[in-house]
Amino acid sequence: MTSSFQIFEILDVLDSLKHLKRTGWVNCGVPEPETVACHMYRMAVLAMTLEGQIDGLDTVRAVKMALVHDIAESIVGDITPHCGISNQDKFDLESQGSLNPVSNSTSVFKFQAIKRIATYVPNVGEEWIMLWREYEEAASLTARVVKHLDKFDMIAQAEKYEQTHGINLQQFFTSTSGVLTMEPFLTWDRELREKRNQRINQ
Repeated sequence: MTSSFQIFEILDVLDSLKHLKRTGWVNCGVPEPETVACHMYRMAVLAMTLEGQIDGLDTVRAVKMALVHDIAESIVGDITPHCGISNQDKFDLESQGSLNPVSNSTSVFKFQAIKRIATYVPNVGEEWIMLWREYEEAASLTARVVKHLDKFDMIAQAEKYEQTHGINLQQFFTSTSGVLTMEPFLTWDRELREKRNQRINQ
């Protein structure tokens, strides 16, 4: 362990993610919504189950990517498409460090959030940065798989919240229609939507 490893700073990052409620659910009035850490954990476990299911997939790398893909949100918050920020602006905000909390502009600081977090864990920090960039750019099979996991986990959670709380979260199913194109996600998506339709039509 190096002397520059900053255990308490990384604990603060992880604590923030454990308690940061996902914006999409908050905006829809979901009681006790999941946190960013909950979302990443389930994605990571699902990634483990893909061992042997997708040719060429490095499942260990997929698990790691799932666990760091939203880590910058510990600094910038959980930004959704409904926040009025484009995907490119979100990428810039997360990589540069922060929104201006006073305005709706995309003012940013020079220091990059993900790089700041990486300095707390110098033994693995560069790997975290590479995993995060790879995910954001969808530059590999692993990244595309993890992006599919991200979308599938969202609609699976939406279905669970509809069942549990009796609310309508159609917007999440509409926004992901036709987005999942790889197996086994294509099959999972079809089965989930069929299950939901059967429940709604009962």
